[in-house]
Amino acid sequence: MNVWFILLLAGLLEIAWAIGLKYSDAFTRFWPSVWTVLAYIASILLLSLAVRQIPIGTAYPVWMGIGALGTAVFGIVFLGESTSLWRLLFLMLLVISLAGLKLSSEV
Repeated sequence: MNVWFILLLAGLLEIAWAIGLKYSDAFTRFWPSVWTVLAYIASILLLSLAVRQIPIGTAYPVWMGIGALGTAVFGIVFLGESTSLWRLLFLMLLVISLAGLKLSSEV
């Protein structure tokens, strides 16, 4: 399996556990809490597989960036969070940064 695909899956699971934190209500709701913990563990395991081939200085920021971007977009689309010009600009800068890290990687 392509190592970048593994990293993408890890990032998507980071989005899942970050969103799960909201729905677990500080780990007071059982099933959302279970989902959150399982998504976190799976995300970290996939990240650990990715860093076997991708330098940690590239893999970790990409993993974190996917999670941050996806969680922010979820908040905008589903939770009615702010779509201010500045917020959208900085999210676009995050996308550009993630693409730059991928394009500059030797893997």
